[in-house]
Amino acid sequence: MSKEKISVRFFNDREVRAVWDETNSKWWFSVLDIVAVLTDQNDYTKTRNYWKYLKAKLKKENSQVVSATTRLKIIAPDGKKRLADMLDYTGIIALGKEFPGKKANRFIEWFTYSDESIDGKSKTKAYALFESSFINSIEIGTTKGLQQIHAYLFGGLYDFAGQIRQKNISKGGFQFAVSHFLGETLKQIEAMPETTFDKIVNKYAEMNIAHPFMEGNGRSTRIWLDLILKKRLEKCVDWSKISKRDYMSAMMQSPTNSNVLKSLLKNALTDKINDREMFMKGIDYSYYYEEND
Repeated sequence: MSKEKISVRFFNDREVRAVWDETNSKWWFSVLDIVAVLTDQNDYTKTRNYWKYLKAKLKKENSQVVSATTRLKIIAPDGKKRLADMLDYTGIIALGKEFPGKKANRFIEWFTYSDESIDGKSKTKAYALFESSFINSIEIGTTKGLQQIHAYLFGGLYDFAGQIRQKNISKGGFQFAVSHFLGETLKQIEAMPETTFDKIVNKYAEMNIAHPFMEGNGRSTRIWLDLILKKRLEKCVDWSKISKRDYMSAMMQSPTNSNVLKSLLKNALTDKINDREMFMKGIDYSYYYEEND
């Protein structure tokens, strides 16, 4: 497949990987990832053996699940790309029905809903950002640049896409910047220097405290941060190296102590700034951070 795209989704903190099929315009999902989710299994060998048994059983029953399976390369536990069984959207729903119980029902409900949600639709736009010429016109490190990103991700989904909020908001008891002074606050943040890694993270932390939009701040600001790092340091963050728990904890501490956040981000820096898979993976994790537990 040309220009391979890899997507990672999350169900109960477990990865469900997919590969984009450009020719047929659809995603193929890792069967072993789905089986691991539905059997609540962490052992790769046991998961593979279970699928081998189930596949043989379904084959005897002339199940369409087996005939719909294709083989594509995906990262194996040893870190190498190897051929693995994959199913498309319809195939995964059919496979899910082979597993009894509430978990299978919840998985199917999650799987069929995710792409049609606002997050699902804006995530598709975020993927497209990598290949669009628009990404090269975004202002780096400015409020306008952040508004451009937000408008791109949420245009047509929120009527306030790209617009600075006019209301006060809070989250988990934390009050973000007061809307009445937000314009002046954003000017001050915009003027903050971007000459070193520490200064860039300080600017990022302050923008998070400002929270200029009613929704979609985290997803937009993480892209904004990566664009600053790319321009100033020729680096970006490999978000897959940062767990949701660690990231959320560091962000909660950042208003009074940004050292934890700096350490977390510094250890995840990479020079793969033009790597498609790194960008796509970053989007997957960024959206995962925003999912409700």
